[in-house]
Amino acid sequence: MNERLEFEGTVTNFGRNLTIVTAIVILFGLALHFFTNLNFYQVISCTIFLAAVLETMVFWAFRMGIALICIATLLLTKTIDIPHLIEFTNLDVILFLIGMMTITGMVSEIGFFRWLMIKMVKLSRFKLYPFVILLCFTSMFLAMLVDEVTSIIFTTAIVIEICSLFGMNPIPLVITTVLATNVGSSGTVLGNPIGILIAMKGDLSFEDFLHWAFPVTLLALISIIFVILLWYRRYFREFQDKVNSKNKQDSLHLFSEWEAVKNLKDFKIGMGIFFVTLVFIALHHRIENAFGLLHNTMLLIPVFIGSGIVFLWKRLKARQYMEREVDWRTLIFFMLLFAKAGTLKYVGVTDIIANKLVHIAGASLPILTTIILWIATLGSSVLDNVVLVAALIPVIQNFASMGIHIGPLWWALLFGGCFGGNITMIGSTANIIALGILEKKCSVEDKCIKISFFQWLWIGLVAGVVTTLVAQVFLLIFYRFM
Repeated sequence: MNERLEFEGTVTNFGRNLTIVTAIVILFGLALHFFTNLNFYQVISCTIFLAAVLETMVFWAFRMGIALICIATLLLTKTIDIPHLIEFTNLDVILFLIGMMTITGMVSEIGFFRWLMIKMVKLSRFKLYPFVILLCFTSMFLAMLVDEVTSIIFTTAIVIEICSLFGMNPIPLVITTVLATNVGSSGTVLGNPIGILIAMKGDLSFEDFLHWAFPVTLLALISIIFVILLWYRRYFREFQDKVNSKNKQDSLHLFSEWEAVKNLKDFKIGMGIFFVTLVFIALHHRIENAFGLLHNTMLLIPVFIGSGIVFLWKRLKARQYMEREVDWRTLIFFMLLFAKAGTLKYVGVTDIIANKLVHIAGASLPILTTIILWIATLGSSVLDNVVLVAALIPVIQNFASMGIHIGPLWWALLFGGCFGGNITMIGSTANIIALGILEKKCSVEDKCIKISFFQWLWIGLVAGVVTTLVAQVFLLIFYRFM
């Protein structure tokens, strides 16, 4: 999204919004102080976390400043100290993301994503229903291999180009791409920042994700495809008519996947680096066991080596990769967010939440799994899923200290965090990025394209509920084996 427009949108009614948010936070803090048994530090940590969440949602352009002030407040009130602040920033997750952003930036530059998308269009032979199915599967696999953000940038751009060629409104296909991307991001540890976070905190390997998460991802995607084909059936019929008309003009042969590849040698080298890195990441758990390495060591080493080779190979562009491809603002925001969520654990708030949930669920692991799944689903529809997952991870860790088998809870958190992001326009980073790209484009009538909240909500709600139900059935059937 254009930063100027982002800023202008945020400062609209700034004074009113600030007053409302401040009043809510103060009332929340007072309620905790007078009507609960929480101590001073627990009240402060809960109030600061709520303030950070609300103010980030309302004043998105100022999220970095808000995060820094919140951390300063926690330090000033002695709610957390500097050693624990550093511990809770999850530097291992941040370093992994830096390396992967560098490698995917190189893969983008050599033209792989555009090559793949044009190849997909040609494979469908310009038949719309096969194309939609291929689009969904391609979006899923791209999200699994690189991450949802990188995937959605390229798939959205290609969808808009295709719709422009045939004179169609791109909104339905853009929504289709986003839904498939969010579902696909749960398939591997690489697909979503919450997957990396859950893998590292839950001692889960790449193979664990392929074994337990990928089957659910695949079934969820198939359910998404049925929903989409039914929901947009009239749109697809109209689209096919225009494709058939365009075919008669014999202009479709102009598509060539190799036009996106500027240098074939660089393409081959870059793809070699990319896939070798993925192979070592996939085998990280086995390599760690074979050589007696500490947990997650082989998640970081291949990424460090891969990005290091990229810097040596593309040394003239090394600075560009570091400045443009690595999203430093988001990564620093994540570090501060992790620290705020970690503070809840440090002061004992997550222990209280865990005890309350266990009291509600009793000794039933299926009920507890269901609660976590739907909390994550509904919560991630209105909150950034990283915020939600960062807050819930300490709660799940506390269940382990109570002697509860937490295997299914990690997967419930993953599926809920990814699938719930489809429900609203702001539920996922991929949604926001796709909307930003879309708003920069114009339709064939030269009118700016915008999606209304309810235009997204109805299809997103159906998709979110259906895919979460798929995950629910899977978790209830296989929870004993996890």
